[in-house]
This record gives sequence, C-alpha cells and structure tokens, in this order.
Amino acid sequence: MTAAAPPLALQSGRFVAGMPQLCPTGLSENWLLKECGHQHWLALARRQGRARPDFRDAGGRRAYAAFTAVRIRHARLDRVAENDRLRVVSRCLPVGRSQHFGLHELRGRDGTHAQVEMLSTFVRRERAGDNRSVVRAALPAKDTAASEAEGAGAALAACALQLAERGRALRSGQWQLDFGPASERGAPLREFRFQPCPLNDFNGADLLYFASFQAIVDRAEGAWFGSTALPRLAERELAFYGNVNVGESLTVLLRGVQESPDGLSHWCELRRTGDGARLADVLTRKRRAPVAGTGLSA
Repeated sequence: MTAAAPPLALQSGRFVAGMPQLCPTGLSENWLLKECGHQHWLALARRQGRARPDFRDAGGRRAYAAFTAVRIRHARLDRVAENDRLRVVSRCLPVGRSQHFGLHELRGRDGTHAQVEMLSTFVRRERAGDNRSVVRAALPAKDTAASEAEGAGAALAACALQLAERGRALRSGQWQLDFGPASERGAPLREFRFQPCPLNDFNGADLLYFASFQAIVDRAEGAWFGSTALPRLAERELAFYGNVNVGESLTVLLRGVQESPDGLSHWCELRRTGDGARLADVLTRKRRAPVAGTGLSA
C-alpha cells in the first residue's frame, strides 16, 4: 500500500509591481524573499487552523519560524516591469518534527518568474534578548490542513529532502564547489565588514532577518566587483546556522568566485565578527544582460 502524501497548506498573494517591489534590475530579490517568508509564515498558521501566526511551545513560550535553508531557482526577475500583476503561490508541508518546507512560485502574465524553496524550523530563545541563545522549539501537534493529490505532496517532499541534504552538506563542508578558484576554509579571497542596522536589518522578533543576509552579500558583491553593470540573478542558495545581537557586526568572506562576460558566480561565508562564529553560507549565480544593439554582455 502506498503511504498517503503529507497534507499541504496553500497560500496565495496578489500584487501590482510598484516602487516597493522593484529595483534597477526588475523585481527586487530582497522584496521577493520577504514576501515569500511572510506567505510561508501565514501558511504555517493555516496548517494549524490558526487565525493568526501566534505560535507557542509546550511551555507557552513564544516561538518563531526560522529558515535553515532557502533556494531561489529559475529566476527571471528582470522580466518584471512597473504595473505588472503578480501572484505568489505558496505550498507548505511538514517534513519532520517542527520543520516545514515551502515552495513559492512567483507568477506573472507570461509564466513563472522565480521559484523559491524554503525550509524552516520553530525556534525560541533560552535567554531573553540574546540571539546567541536561540534553540529549536517543539510545538504541540495541531494540524488541520487537508490533503492534496499524493503526487503533488510526494514531489514537494522530494524537493524538501534535497534542500535539507544540501544544507547539511554546506554546514559540514562535504560538498564540491563547481565554479572558480576556492579558498575552502583557509584564507578568504576577499573580506567585507558590515554593521547591521537595527531599524532596517532586524525583524519584529529582534532577529537579523533572513532576507538581510542576501542584502549583505549583495553589498559585498558591489564593493568587490563594482555596481555599475548590474548582473541579473539566476540562482541563490542560503544555508543558515546562527544569528547576531543588535550592535554586533558581520564579516563576509569570499570563498570562491567565477567571473566572465556572461555572468558572475560566488560563494560567500558570513561570520560574526566578534567570535568568528559561522552564521551562513551563500551561493550566488548571476547572468549579465546583453548591451542593447551589440549582442555583448554588460
């Protein structure tokens, strides 16, 4: 007998692309990550039959969904223009104790512009106000989402497993870098220091927001490679291991890079400056847009 597929929770948001959603290369990747994170959060609440996403662990302590791995694939954000109508369609399912996987598709009138995969786990603080004390939280079982077709649930579960395995490989260093010269864990190729701003980089739970990691890497990229000819995002992969407190700084280490007329790819490692704790690995692939009328890349 074939096992029943895990139940899915559906969530959908509709938008018109305006200045909050756009940037010079089309749709803002940072906005997309934030919106998908919000839809993921709402889908978790819907899964548990909650009118709002107010989660508590077995001891009644506040719990939040922290992302452990995020991957953007098939990105064509440069196809989005002002006043375009968009939808973010989200599917969410459980993949283990207190863990959930979300698949979010950005859709426009001419098809899918990006696919965002997100793996989250519930966390809480052991010490109030200290983001270094964040630990996993066990929530009481309460799942009211209805099952969808078995094939769809199985396909999402396979995507979730792949993303989880990739995150574990990045954490342990047991993966093969497939572009450019790599420093591995020795001396970095380049460094970038960044001081997060409490009013812009932290979220309402007082944690450095997961989308801020992407923004910090883009700032480092601009400092290292220049920001006059902006490459377009193709893929991004982020694996998260820790967080920082307000007032602490981060150091971005460039571990591998490949630059060509057609694109730019790099592997960055983010560490807490004070104690050197590794907080995230970020793998980025971007493509360069052709210069109008020349067929050359900019």
